[in-house]
Amino acid sequence: MKKRVLLTGATGFVGRQVLAALFKADLELRLVVRIGSESHLPQAGVAEIVRTADLFKESAEWWAAACQGVDIVIHAAWYAEPSEYMQSPKNLDCLVGTLQLAVGCAQAGVRRVVGIGSCSEYDMSSGHFSVNTPLRPTTPYAGAKAAAFLALYTLLPQQGITFAWARLFYLYGDGEDARRLVPYLRARLSAGQPAELTSGTQVRDYLDVAIAGAEIAALALGSANGAVNICSGQAQSVRQLAEQIADEYGRRDLLRFGVRADNHFDPPCVVGVRSQIC
Repeated sequence: MKKRVLLTGATGFVGRQVLAALFKADLELRLVVRIGSESHLPQAGVAEIVRTADLFKESAEWWAAACQGVDIVIHAAWYAEPSEYMQSPKNLDCLVGTLQLAVGCAQAGVRRVVGIGSCSEYDMSSGHFSVNTPLRPTTPYAGAKAAAFLALYTLLPQQGITFAWARLFYLYGDGEDARRLVPYLRARLSAGQPAELTSGTQVRDYLDVAIAGAEIAALALGSANGAVNICSGQAQSVRQLAEQIADEYGRRDLLRFGVRADNHFDPPCVVGVRSQIC
């Protein structure tokens, strides 16, 4: 029999890429989506749709019903409004809703759960991060993600459910919000307009979201347990990334480094150590 996979967040930046990867496998798909958002789904009609006004407000009993007959749950939904999500109190709603989902999974007999975490859960003073790096979240977003990981890591195995937690690093690519760095650069450079940037000395671990989506799908269909880094494992400065993109347009002259002040709360270096996915 085909495995049945339930995915939340299928209309989001990361979730769409996870869904695209799942469509390539021989699976039965069930998507939990917000009412009215179905139009944002690619290949509509291929998967079973469960609609909700707010999945983070649903009870454990609701989730138990939604997960009936499901083998694997991939929980990609979370509040992610750019410039707001890191400090938003809505992270607490996401945490509580995620715990309700976990209880529902146990009641429904789900075999495997994969959640989506963040490199910001780690102690940012480390610079290079393996899954053994201590956690030290400093924002409501990172704190809620870390709390969800710790709760599910201890709860789900006791219920006979295998659990993996995909910690994402710096993603870019198709469907990215226009306010983020890469779309901003492309919009300005394609229009022949200057791009105002910080010094660009910050070092980051960048990864195409399509690759991340494929790795999350592989993680869900595999057997790895616990925290897993979804990253490139390669260090690249913001300046190098900006220059790489500018070279596609032949317009390095439009890059204005140092016009914007550096955020001194940002860590100077965030680079992941790749994990075994399968």
